[in-house]
Amino acid sequence: MKTFLTMAIFLIAGYTSAQIKLTGVVKDSLNSGLEMANIIAVNTTTKAIDSYGFTDAFGNYKLNLNTNSRYKIRASYIGMKTGEIIIETKKSDLKKDIVLIFDNTLDEVEIISKMPVTIKGDTIVYNADSFKSGTEKKLGDVLKKLPGVEVNDDGEIQVEGKTVKKVMIEGKDFFDGDSKLATKNIPANAIDKVQVLKNHSEVNQMSSVTDNEDNIVINLKLKEGKKNFWFGNIALGAGVLREDERYSIRPKLFYYSPKYSLNILTDFNNIGDVPFTMRDYFKFTGGFRDSGSDGTSFNVNSSDLGFLTLRNNRAKEITSRFGAFNFSYAPSKTWDLSGFLIYSGSDIDMEVNTVRNYINPNVNDVTSIENEEAESLTEQRLDLGIMKLSSSYKPNSTNQFDYDVLAKLSSQSELQSLNSKRITINNAITNVPINQIRRQNPYTVKQNMNYYYTLNEQNIFAFEGQYLIQDEDPFYNAQLKQLSFSNLLGLANDQTVFNVSQNKRIKTSKVDAKLDYFYVINSKSNLNLTLGNTIANQQFNSSIFQTLSNENQLQINNTNVLNDVDYFFDDYYLGIHYKFISGAFTFNQGATAHKYTAKNTQLNNVFINSFTRLLPDASIKMALKKSENIRLNYSQKVRFTDINNVAEGFVLNNYNGLYSGNQDLESALSHNLSLSYFNFNMFDYSNMFASINYVKSIDPVKGVTRFEGIDQIASSANSIFPDESISGVVNYQKSYRKFKVTFESTISYITSNNLFFSQQTNENENLTSNSFTQAYKAKFSSNFKNTPNFDIGYNLSVNQYNQGGIVNTFTTHSPYVNFDTFIGENLIFNTRYTYNNFRNQSQVLNDYSFWSADLTYQQKKSRWEYKLRSTNLLNTRSLNQDNSNTIFNGSSNYLVQPRFVTLSVKFNLN
Repeated sequence: MKTFLTMAIFLIAGYTSAQIKLTGVVKDSLNSGLEMANIIAVNTTTKAIDSYGFTDAFGNYKLNLNTNSRYKIRASYIGMKTGEIIIETKKSDLKKDIVLIFDNTLDEVEIISKMPVTIKGDTIVYNADSFKSGTEKKLGDVLKKLPGVEVNDDGEIQVEGKTVKKVMIEGKDFFDGDSKLATKNIPANAIDKVQVLKNHSEVNQMSSVTDNEDNIVINLKLKEGKKNFWFGNIALGAGVLREDERYSIRPKLFYYSPKYSLNILTDFNNIGDVPFTMRDYFKFTGGFRDSGSDGTSFNVNSSDLGFLTLRNNRAKEITSRFGAFNFSYAPSKTWDLSGFLIYSGSDIDMEVNTVRNYINPNVNDVTSIENEEAESLTEQRLDLGIMKLSSSYKPNSTNQFDYDVLAKLSSQSELQSLNSKRITINNAITNVPINQIRRQNPYTVKQNMNYYYTLNEQNIFAFEGQYLIQDEDPFYNAQLKQLSFSNLLGLANDQTVFNVSQNKRIKTSKVDAKLDYFYVINSKSNLNLTLGNTIANQQFNSSIFQTLSNENQLQINNTNVLNDVDYFFDDYYLGIHYKFISGAFTFNQGATAHKYTAKNTQLNNVFINSFTRLLPDASIKMALKKSENIRLNYSQKVRFTDINNVAEGFVLNNYNGLYSGNQDLESALSHNLSLSYFNFNMFDYSNMFASINYVKSIDPVKGVTRFEGIDQIASSANSIFPDESISGVVNYQKSYRKFKVTFESTISYITSNNLFFSQQTNENENLTSNSFTQAYKAKFSSNFKNTPNFDIGYNLSVNQYNQGGIVNTFTTHSPYVNFDTFIGENLIFNTRYTYNNFRNQSQVLNDYSFWSADLTYQQKKSRWEYKLRSTNLLNTRSLNQDNSNTIFNGSSNYLVQPRFVTLSVKFNLN
């Protein structure tokens, strides 16, 4: 890494010493400075744009230019004639003002087409070729080089600290609801321009009356040779690891025309690449927005059965199968159809070593478990499917009708063998071998129907409805020699091994419907009335049985282990909001009145929680400049639990966790306050996003835990102690000539009050836990055209957990360097190195590094590409991660795939 740092320092010193600075003011004939005027410097010899920029609020500009060169400096502004001057640079800085005159002929179009970056209102347009060096292969490689745009480790696109909602190509949705598929699959050489659409509204007539501050969309414009033609690539790879063969098969095809579009993505490999993870599946929205009323949270939980998840998309062994199809079709100018199909299958082997420190309030009980060391081997089989079909009908400018249906179905199974080493407070050690089986075949169907009608300029109506059906059937089995709560379950205790199984079935139907009326008072104010209703019905059934040594099944019929629960939720609400603009301020305030009913029936008992509540909310936005603002938000929210927490029959969560719900649970109230700042400054090529959020929860639903050794018997209750959290994030990015600096800091402090059953007092006692987590990221990168490029960064995370006076601090230091360069004209070399130091307090738990490299050969204008790729060159065998919850804190060591080398051949269609 020292070699890379030395090379970077020499590159920076050599490049900056060969440049001078040109400054000045762009103004009109009245000597007034023009804000956000476009400036470019065209080298008269090479005809290339060597520098570009924008003026600040006073018309000032600055350009970095090469020494001993001749330039044509051009300035443009909407409604004015382009100004032009000729300069010759020596070794000293220059200052030149440019005066523009009013003109009806808008020749600004010519200069904008050449500008690397242009800004028009809420749209930022990047000319992709201005930022490419030639080593980029995918969309994500291009986006990382754009000012103000970031691509995180998961492949998600972020602008101004906000996650991009969707990616479009030529105005057509590309797998709506996910940006990772775009960054990982769209070829870099197909992209002409990247349009960042801020404050984007899916409905034109609603854009002036709704708040779309957090809705950011990216639209990609294709190069001319990619339109009306199939483009993409077909890649095949093979490698060897000891006796095992490695392979990768990745055809990716795209077709775009004004009438329709087709996208086909496939990826079959056993080299550890995971195109679509289980985490991606659960968070994939398909473009569906959260339904329901302002101020109410009733979330239908999806069961993942406690499956182990990948760490940094790595495991001991991974085989992936992925296929996706996306289309759009316009039968007429007023009707658009679109949709997609996604299949993701994977076979995953994981080997994990975990150390847990349990929060034990029963310090006088020497048989209580203080620590657990678990070694596990896990085999997962996942088959995940998603389907979406969308229709949008716009017969005219005053009517729009949208319909969407999204279906998710999957088959998930996990077989786990582990050894639990349990260490009591008096240092007694017990080893317990355990086998676990988890599997389920759930499905979810969401339907969305929206209608928007504009009566006239002052009256706008919007109806939005959503219908959800969800069916889950999780199965769990545990085989172990010790089970402290066997008597509670009514199990036969004369068995050498407890073989316990559980069947569950959770069915959900949920309807959300609301009608909005907007009265536009004038161009700066409007009134919004909302009438809506949310209705949800859930059924929960569960049973437990024991398989005896003679293979007979003992069905447990005790009422404390059987669940047959019906749950009903109803929310009628009426809201009023008034929005107006006064100078630099935009105010939006109002309140929503709710009539709630939550009812659950079980064991012939009925519990009803019915009440009314008025929930206020307010938002204030102050525009400091055209691209700089501060925003303050406040809201109250009522949170309801779903059926999983009210079913009182015992449910097995895992081999040492038993849970019984609470029929009498009530709702919780939260106060939410946030302050955010945003500044996008193209004058000095910097952008900054910062926010701070505070949440206080009143009467939160908390777990009540009773320890039986390492085993926990838990329930839920509304706590009289409030939970509080405060979090902040700062993201700063600045470009300086051909270099970019990025700094990001995320800090969170959470105070949580948890209930534990005390064996000393025979009562529930409160235990306050605090977590203070910090994450810092710093990156310095280059973007040269004809010289090597690099990313040098340092990531630091510090996670401190204070649980009832027991303090653990986990720290991870992770410097890294990425390097890419041309070797000659046809050979590209890429390498990536990351070092990780993971420690608890001052004790180093693991030191590990990951180093990969690839060599790509492609002749100019050739469609054939050859790549030699080496993964995990240092043959690192494991990585670490810390974790914490209300019961324990600890750290885990995950084994990963060893070193291997693959050779691939790619054919580019166009």
